[in-house]
Amino acid sequence: MAKGDTSVEKKDSKVYIETYGCQMNFSDSEIITSILNDHGYRSTKSLDEADILLINTCSIRDNAEQRVRHRLQYFRSLKKKKPGLVIGLLGCMAERTKTALLEEESLLDLIAGPDTYRKLPDLLKEIGTGQMAVNTLLSQDETYADINPVRLDSNGVSAFISIMRGCENYCSYCVVPSTRGQERSRDSGTVIMETNDLFRQGYREITLLGQNVNSYRWVEDGQSHSFAWLLSSVASVNDSIRVRFATSHPKDLSDEILQVMSAHRNICRSIHLPAQSGSDAVLFGMNRKYTREQYLERVTAIRKAMPDCTVSTDIITGFCSETEEDHLMTLSLMEEAKFDFAYMFKYSERPGTLAASSMKDNVPEPVKERRLREIIRMQQTLSLKSNKNDVGKVFEVLVEGESKRSKNHFFGRNSQNKVIVFQKKEAKPGHYVNVKISRCTSATLIGEIM
Repeated sequence: MAKGDTSVEKKDSKVYIETYGCQMNFSDSEIITSILNDHGYRSTKSLDEADILLINTCSIRDNAEQRVRHRLQYFRSLKKKKPGLVIGLLGCMAERTKTALLEEESLLDLIAGPDTYRKLPDLLKEIGTGQMAVNTLLSQDETYADINPVRLDSNGVSAFISIMRGCENYCSYCVVPSTRGQERSRDSGTVIMETNDLFRQGYREITLLGQNVNSYRWVEDGQSHSFAWLLSSVASVNDSIRVRFATSHPKDLSDEILQVMSAHRNICRSIHLPAQSGSDAVLFGMNRKYTREQYLERVTAIRKAMPDCTVSTDIITGFCSETEEDHLMTLSLMEEAKFDFAYMFKYSERPGTLAASSMKDNVPEPVKERRLREIIRMQQTLSLKSNKNDVGKVFEVLVEGESKRSKNHFFGRNSQNKVIVFQKKEAKPGHYVNVKISRCTSATLIGEIM
């Protein structure tokens, strides 16, 4: 961009946002869009017609950052064709690597961390005066509670609601505490109000988001509201709206939360409970604050409270000094817990973490890759077995939209968060239908509307 070009001050400038990473980042992109729309900017889904390109980034894994860097190189070619184009980097990667980005990415006009999105209109004005705009300050109280998010790429059925920001668990491999700051919860009244608004707009499923939703706590008029209280309050808005949440930390998944889930039919019977490893030695090194035995006790408690509840997880293989015995303990944990689904990764060292500064990333890459293949193979077996157990059953399915593989089929999910594909018939997105499962793959259930 030619510094001094004031095109970004035009309030009809079109903004294109690309989002990388987790659900929290997608929720943030909706907040960003709302803030910019309120200041006269217009969002677009077309890269070609955009005046401003914003990349909302994730720093949790190295491959996510590399994808962003490759994308920036493509944007460099776009800027050569359109010199007035403004390119901004937002989110965790902007927070973590701001100094390096200033030196390495001369094409960037704007860098903003996850707590500075309210400042974006002002930062865009700075660019218009010939300055590179940078703000990566972390906040102790920013939750964007008063922002009504613009629902991007929405199916009109499912939506995310962020209930808290930041994290204070300090897992040794994780950059989140340094990129998103200390933990702070959102005003419970605004969460309930947003749920009501979404229901009136026709949404029938909401997911409450936080780095560790179990830690949610809002104090008002001398009363402390826990996550269990918030979960019950949101579920009570209307029986016709499904409620999900992510993510739970095993050390904080209380019996009270399980009791609330069991008491409300519309709280979905699925819990994402990251294990990361099945070895106590590795869990200690990761600073996960629970043991293998304690983790499995929580899985047992879930299944006792809700026998039909699915449990999904995260697994990291090849963490610092992980032995073959540690790896085998992870495989045995998976088998014992009978996970229905898992996100599985090989460890990648993240600068700025405790592991990077005090531990050796000493598991050879070929060993990491082989262990990851074995973990994936184990999970495929477990997922297929779980899905085979559902063949012949009838599930209430919330219709989300048309199947990507067939215009004659819809897809949706049941309470257990399993994807189900079925013929359209009289169904419509946003409707609940009963589907009998006739067959399955390890990833999908296939059935017919009853």
